[in-house]
Amino acid sequence: MDIDKFLAISASGMAAQATRLTVIAQNLANADSTGSSPGADPYRRKTITFGEQVDRAGGESEVTVRAVGTDPSDFPRRYDPSNPAADAAGYVKLPNVNPIVEMMDMREAERSYAANLAVMQTARGMLTRTIAMLK
Repeated sequence: MDIDKFLAISASGMAAQATRLTVIAQNLANADSTGSSPGADPYRRKTITFGEQVDRAGGESEVTVRAVGTDPSDFPRRYDPSNPAADAAGYVKLPNVNPIVEMMDMREAERSYAANLAVMQTARGMLTRTIAMLK
């Protein structure tokens, strides 16, 4: 396999994990966002789905972002009749974002990004040493 293919595969992994980190950041930023009117739905957690793209000519597969969707789970409710987003019974719907889950996802994405970066650095070092040997 060519070194440039290693770089392309690692770059696709890094791009996918960067998108995942963006989605996680949006979820964390909106973890306390309630609806703007009584009984309105709050922010709904976003999810990301990865896919595989196969290069038929070379046989390599790269990771892609298949879709950014939403988490269909129920919203937790809290009794807070003074909140402007409270319904007639005094309950406020809260976002279905769990900051602990988001932090775990963030660490996993960070580690995957770092692993792909290490592969790129290793391939670059191999390429540099090969060029130095050819001089």
